[in-house]
Amino acid sequence: MTPLVRTGGTMAAKNGQELPVEQPQSKTRRGSTGHIISMRDQISAALNEAVQSDKRSRACMLRLIQTAINDRDVANRADGKDPISEAEIGDMLMKMIHQREASAAEYEARGRLSEAEEEREEIQIVRDLLPRQLDESDTRRACAQVIEEVDAGGLRDVGRCMNALKEKFPGQMDFGQASGIVKGMLR
Repeated sequence: MTPLVRTGGTMAAKNGQELPVEQPQSKTRRGSTGHIISMRDQISAALNEAVQSDKRSRACMLRLIQTAINDRDVANRADGKDPISEAEIGDMLMKMIHQREASAAEYEARGRLSEAEEEREEIQIVRDLLPRQLDESDTRRACAQVIEEVDAGGLRDVGRCMNALKEKFPGQMDFGQASGIVKGMLR
C-alpha cells in the first residue's frame, strides 16, 4: 500500500501521483461574482476586511471564531475524522450567539449596559456570517413539511423530524424554537 500525504485539496501518494480528496459537503453562499463562498472563506475574507479597515473588535471576534474552528479541526484530526463541516460550523456559530445572548441578559440584569452592548455587537458579527434565518412563519412551514415527509405520527418522531430539519436547513433556523413547533404540531 502506498502511503498518502495530504496537500491542500489533493492527496499525494509517495510516488508523486495526486488523488483528489473529497471535501465535506457544505451549505455555501455566492459571492458578488456568482461563485460559491464557503463559511471558512467568508470568515477569512471578513477578518481580512476588518483588519484592513482597522475594526479591532470585529477582527478580534472573527479571530476567535477562526480559532474555534481550527481547534475543532485539530480535535477531529486527532480522532482520525475529517475537518468540521459547514453544518457544524453553523451549529457552532449558533451556540456562540446563544452564549452571548445569555451573557448580555446577565449584564443587563446587573446594570452593566456597556458590556451588554459589546455582547450584542458580537452577536451581530456572528449573525452576519450565517445564512439568512427563517422567520417564524417560514419555520412553521418547514416544520409542517418535514413532519409530512418523515410521516411523523407522534412525539416519538420528534428526533427524526429535527434531524431532517437540521439536514435541510443547516444554520437557517433556531432549532430550539423549531423543536417546540414540531412538538406542538405532533401533539
